[in-house]
Amino acid sequence: MKSALVTGANKGIGFEITKQLAQNGFFVYLGSRNLDSGLAAAKKLRAEGITNVEVIQLDVTDSNSIISARKLIGEKTKTLDVLINNAGILGGWTQSALEATTAQFRETYETNVFGVVSVTQAFIDLLSASTEPRIVNVSSSMGSLSLTADSSFFPVKYALYQSSKSALNMYTINLAYELLDTSFKVNAVDPGYTATDFNNDQGTGNVSEAGRRIIKYALLDNNGPTGGFFSEESAPDTGICPW
Repeated sequence: MKSALVTGANKGIGFEITKQLAQNGFFVYLGSRNLDSGLAAAKKLRAEGITNVEVIQLDVTDSNSIISARKLIGEKTKTLDVLINNAGILGGWTQSALEATTAQFRETYETNVFGVVSVTQAFIDLLSASTEPRIVNVSSSMGSLSLTADSSFFPVKYALYQSSKSALNMYTINLAYELLDTSFKVNAVDPGYTATDFNNDQGTGNVSEAGRRIIKYALLDNNGPTGGFFSEESAPDTGICPW
């Protein structure tokens, strides 16, 4: 049975990703910053007959938490097939490029960028042991420089969140390039404007659709793309989101 780790998996899109991966035959490590929240999420999955899930306490902004999670998973398996870096924060509803503090920028980047880097580096050895390793970084079309520059597409700007997702996209490109001559597939994927508590349920899409969009790139075969940025919502014809 293949295995996967999903960060920020106790609710919202992360929970749905976990559910769909488990339904596709993966054993999924459900990463949750708060252990009790993770256990509650696993209980919901068990109520639906999904038992191939284990909760892992994982705070992507805490190096000790990441080290502990890596040690625990490493004691259970020598191979990790999929890493989905889903954990993220919005950074608040008011995000002025002029008024936001550097502390606010750092806080947003700690989760959305540095957390991804830290978790990826911690688990890269287990992923390298897989014959078909896949890394999916959950991004957003709001991180697209091209789309954001079009005021008719994104009339409201979120300086913290959008810049962090742009940085995540660049990290995705660099990571994919370094792993280009291997069996890795590394991509950034936008789940779409999904109704969750992340956006006070203001999204227009549902978690089932968002989860499907993400795991599509976790299930890529060896002919699949790497180093791409995909958004079915923003680019419905090709699925390829402009950088």
